[in-house]
Amino acid sequence: MTVEETTGVLDPAPEVSRPGGQDIPPFPVFDAPGTPEHVSDISALHREVTYARAIGFRPLKMDIWLPRTASGPVPLVLWVHGGAFQLGDRRELPPTFAPGSVFRLLNEAGIACATADYRHSLEAPFPAQLHDLKAAVRYLREFATVLNVDPERFGAWGESAGGHLVALLGLTGNRGDLEGGLGAQGHSSGVSAVVDFYGVSSLAELPPMATPDGLFPPALTAAVPPGMSLQPEYMLVGGSDDPELLAAASPVSYVTAGAAPFLLVHGDADGLVPHAQTDALAAALTDAGVEHQVLTIEGGDHCFFGAEDQLDSILAAAVDYFSRKLGTP
Repeated sequence: MTVEETTGVLDPAPEVSRPGGQDIPPFPVFDAPGTPEHVSDISALHREVTYARAIGFRPLKMDIWLPRTASGPVPLVLWVHGGAFQLGDRRELPPTFAPGSVFRLLNEAGIACATADYRHSLEAPFPAQLHDLKAAVRYLREFATVLNVDPERFGAWGESAGGHLVALLGLTGNRGDLEGGLGAQGHSSGVSAVVDFYGVSSLAELPPMATPDGLFPPALTAAVPPGMSLQPEYMLVGGSDDPELLAAASPVSYVTAGAAPFLLVHGDADGLVPHAQTDALAAALTDAGVEHQVLTIEGGDHCFFGAEDQLDSILAAAVDYFSRKLGTP
């Protein structure tokens, strides 16, 4: 059965009703935020909010952390987790970060934070991940009044694979062909500032990932199709090494003069995503005249391993960047 052939099944005519004459309501495509929990003196939390549903996929969830002391609408930052497009979820921060630190620090600065799940590469190939996050941004604008956030002051912050995805959010706000059809409609998916921690900017130029023996035990790789490469960039585009597909999923392909300002933060000893990836994006932003800043972390490997003593200042620099670009109450 095709999607077109399901019209009469999934979208019944108005006269169709349940026994007793009760009309069949449309199936919801997202849920309202509900009532937040007071998780600390600083934060209230909307937990496990379904921001989008799609037929054949799991519901997509987000958590929304709100500063409790806000008197008026506050700016909001969408946090996007890493995990090589293969692993991770919205609640996880890199192992070098204190649990919950990103969400707490933003709330302390008077900035709301939403942290969203997105489909991994074996669930759906690119651009599904970007479609998901654009749906998350539109959802947050749909409920901006309820959440007491300012829909004109949204930013995005991500690390590793999440850095790649927030870069795309900052570069494709005006690309209608990349919106996708999920979730809330009728709102912009653009953001006004981006903080990209050691993200990939050019998939075609990413060196092969060297994984130590035993890093991915058989129980973790059991669902990977036989013969498929575990290289994250190939998995992201459906298991292909086609240069055109890799370019179509690369932030450097979308840089234009209308992009949001960027803060790019990368360790100079990153053995997984080389600093050259940030250099390439910075060069493209320069050529397009886009405002940006590069912060290089001396001795920092991926996730800033080796630079843990600098982590407080790194996170503070990111929060300060959003405070300056988005403003605070």
